[in-house]
Amino acid sequence: MPRVLVVDDDPMVAMAIEVCLQRQGMEVTIAEGGETGMRELALSEYDVMIVDIFMPHMRGFESIRMFHERAPPIPLIAMSGYAFASADTSSPDFLRMTLELGATCCLRKPFTPKALLVAVNNCLEKQMVPHLQPQQK
Repeated sequence: MPRVLVVDDDPMVAMAIEVCLQRQGMEVTIAEGGETGMRELALSEYDVMIVDIFMPHMRGFESIRMFHERAPPIPLIAMSGYAFASADTSSPDFLRMTLELGATCCLRKPFTPKALLVAVNNCLEKQMVPHLQPQQK
């Protein structure tokens, strides 16, 4: 059973993600914020992490960097309700920033259950693919 850690300060978003993933047979742990998420990560093993970018106290960008540093093999899905950059605006490119900090992919809130499942399943597939090491000569 895949284990997913969801780090989000919005209980309604966390609950919706939990219900959606549990219906797919996944075990979900909810952490209300980055500090709680760090404690959960230290206590248990997870196959995927889903982290909100913008949260009070420990900011999401900081959380993403720290989660990736503490558990680099675990795929991390960054999510945000803020718009991402486009060719028409001068907004910061949050997607690019999260990828540079270690996120595997990013979801923009609100997202559909299908988009969530695609992102989580893609991350789980990456976990299952053995990483081939280059042969030493």
